[in-house]
Amino acid sequence: MRAYRVAYDGRPYHGFQRQPDVDTVEARLRSALVRLGVCERGNGLPEQYAAAGRTDAGVSARAQTVAFDAPEWLSPAAFNGELPDDIRVWASADVPAEFHATHDATRRTYTYYLHAPAGDDGRADRPGHRTVDDERWAEAVDALAGSHDFHNLTSDETGTERTVDIDWAREGQFLVARLTAGGFCRQLVRRLVSLAATVADGSAPLSKIDRVLSPEPVRGPDGVPPAPPEPLVLTDVRYPDVTFTRDVDAVADARTAFCRREATARTAVQVSGHITDGL
Repeated sequence: MRAYRVAYDGRPYHGFQRQPDVDTVEARLRSALVRLGVCERGNGLPEQYAAAGRTDAGVSARAQTVAFDAPEWLSPAAFNGELPDDIRVWASADVPAEFHATHDATRRTYTYYLHAPAGDDGRADRPGHRTVDDERWAEAVDALAGSHDFHNLTSDETGTERTVDIDWAREGQFLVARLTAGGFCRQLVRRLVSLAATVADGSAPLSKIDRVLSPEPVRGPDGVPPAPPEPLVLTDVRYPDVTFTRDVDAVADARTAFCRREATARTAVQVSGHITDGL
């Protein structure tokens, strides 16, 4: 058995897990394994295959983890030879035969990049820009962190009691939130960010958090919609007694691929800014 770390830009894909008739990250991984002769043609996956989690459509990852009964020669670099540039395998680890990438994970960390210029930011008053107060954001995050029943922030009906650690920092025009837990309910990270943001921009009082965390169901306009998926990244997944080894060639290849995508994105920002400034 071998486990692989997978980084991907999830924005072009309909989530991680395979689905009929739409393009997903897992479907691309499987197609690569078929071409490499590791996986049979048809609908199956390799023996003992499992993944750390199912990221939603648009969500990206730096450390998604897949594990299966892999041949010894299947290095991350060999895997990448059959993958598109926006999906890169960059590390691997030999794991016991009973290893399960989903169930054996003890901690998962997601990072969300909330575009939220501070009130004194020169761009904060531009149309479409959320103006936030960092102190209100900090109060909201403190209220949401810790052990709670998050039943009003997920569509899951069971397993809603979780302990979530939240660290955050301001990086220019972004509030960067890192949320860590043993596991997350469906859409919990995005709804936590969304709720904290409404308090930070003044559109909801801090008391709304108490209401949402209360035992009573929250419905209709009092509910919390999820924040957009594109700024969310699965940053880390921890497993006891598993040490991943970086593939030097695969890491260099991944850095090159994602640096190209970064350059393209920065160019798009400049073009949009140029148009906006001229209107």
